[in-house]
Amino acid sequence: MSYNQPPPAQPQFVGPAAGQPGGRPGWARKRIVIPAALLIFFVGVGIGSSGNSAQEKAGAGSRAEPQPTVTVTKTAAAETVKDEDGKQTSDNKSVTDEDKKATVPNFVGMGLQSAQDKAQEVGFYGLTSHDALGRDRMQAFDRNWKVCSQNVKAGASKSTETKLDFGAVKLAEVCPAKDAKPLAAEGGKMPDFAGKSVKAARAALDSGTSITVQDALPDDRWVLVESNWKVCTQTPSAGASLSGQPVAFTAVKFDETCP
Repeated sequence: MSYNQPPPAQPQFVGPAAGQPGGRPGWARKRIVIPAALLIFFVGVGIGSSGNSAQEKAGAGSRAEPQPTVTVTKTAAAETVKDEDGKQTSDNKSVTDEDKKATVPNFVGMGLQSAQDKAQEVGFYGLTSHDALGRDRMQAFDRNWKVCSQNVKAGASKSTETKLDFGAVKLAEVCPAKDAKPLAAEGGKMPDFAGKSVKAARAALDSGTSITVQDALPDDRWVLVESNWKVCTQTPSAGASLSGQPVAFTAVKFDETCP
């Protein structure tokens, strides 16, 4: 044996290739890394959820429960004061329209429009008027009429709710001594309509009555404005019983004479 021979060669360790730590292939490393990442994710979610739940519970516990609301209504008591005589009176006494009174002026002789203005000036607003001659004419233009009578005596102290009624005629006409009373078929009998306006006669009968009106003169004129025409003849006659039968009139204008 010769001692000059070199020693046998030692086996060399070959490390893992670059980019492969531990010498494991890529697919093996993924099998370890992916589950670990998922585990970390779910642990984080669980911790976050538990933290939020704890905060919500703490917040819910700190919220004040709704309290019932109580409304207190105070009623102001009427304060009593003493008048000059020492008597106690209430200072919140209400004054109604019935308590308001005014003195009724004298309207007779005034133009109808002026009378109405005066009545409103002193506080009366319930106003009406009628034809004092009983012809049932409408007072369409108040300035063309004058007051002949009033239903409430002048100088009387009345509630301002009182209704005032004026009897009136046209400016060129003479006031009657008394207002003509409205016609009425009393007791089911035919009234005497001679000399009365056709309009007033119609108003006195039942609204369902059949009525014909003809010119009493041979002119055969149409009777249009019935308040301008007066009755000359009538059928049935005055005093006859009314049982729904038709009624007939002949008439002329008020400034004419019945034949």
